[in-house]
Amino acid sequence: MTEDQAIKHFQELVSSDLTIVDPTSIQIRANALVARLKALNRNANAATRACKQATTEARHDMDQTHLGLQNLLYEKRHLEREIDKCRQFASIYQDVPLYSLPEFKTLAPPEARSDDVLKNVHQLMLNRLSFELVERQRYEELLKHSKLKLATVESVKTQIESLMKAAADIQKRVDELVPALPPSAATTPAPT
Repeated sequence: MTEDQAIKHFQELVSSDLTIVDPTSIQIRANALVARLKALNRNANAATRACKQATTEARHDMDQTHLGLQNLLYEKRHLEREIDKCRQFASIYQDVPLYSLPEFKTLAPPEARSDDVLKNVHQLMLNRLSFELVERQRYEELLKHSKLKLATVESVKTQIESLMKAAADIQKRVDELVPALPPSAATTPAPT
């Protein structure tokens, strides 16, 4: 029996037509209807509680999903800011003078300038930077050797100059100590 049917039965009991009928039968019938109404009320309350519970669970799931979405959006914004910072970061590699791309293609070893590398901009830049580093190290080594040779040449030059000065001093002393020979004695052979 539904709620509407139970309400109709109560209205019939209250109507004036049944006042002739035995009051105990009306009371029995009324008690049965009240019991039925209580059962319907309990069922309605249980259904309401179940709906509230389902709504609460759905709201909880929705809140969890919304919270997850908010976390993802926050993380997305954070990562976008980090990407912007990285893009705005002025790295030293941007100011390093590199070999031009045609020079790199001719001078670099074949594995550093393969077709796969030339297609990948990032790998190409890494290889160009590595090649530039190797070349600079090689030039630095050549410069060291050149400076060592220059230092050796300068040292030899100063030693020669000091020897020349010493030889000039010795020549001067020899000229002072040995009187000048007359021209005829200089051409005459010494006696044996």
